[in-house]
Amino acid sequence: YHPINDETYWAEKTRGAWLQDARLRVSARSRLSDSLIATGIPFQGAGDPNEWMKIYSAIGPEVAGIRRFGAASLDMAYVAQGRFDGFWETGLSDWDTAAGCLLIREAGGFVTDFRGRSEPVLSKQVLAANDGLHSKLHKLLVGALK
Repeated sequence: YHPINDETYWAEKTRGAWLQDARLRVSARSRLSDSLIATGIPFQGAGDPNEWMKIYSAIGPEVAGIRRFGAASLDMAYVAQGRFDGFWETGLSDWDTAAGCLLIREAGGFVTDFRGRSEPVLSKQVLAANDGLHSKLHKLLVGALK
């Protein structure tokens, strides 16, 4: 729920993702240079800021823009809605990402951890995007962490 905009996001496995009563779909963008990506900056004690900078330095020049709102759950809802084209963050807890993973998948997107595994909640790392951008973002992310 986004209280400022009075927006209720919800999803049910195999039945879709919704904002109020409108069906959600991830964006259709396929070019990184046209995409708007969200992220969260690790706070003290959660995640490695140096790792984050490496990823930012790899992804930033390739995309139209990077945004930080401060709530992983809302960032992920925006990916499901197509407001953002992708999202990455590390150092997250399961309550930050569980609902967002379902929203994005039910809206037609892909959610993995940084190794490409389909259970990001367990690894505290999330990379999410549509099918046209996920592999491109993953390649940049993996290259940044070598």
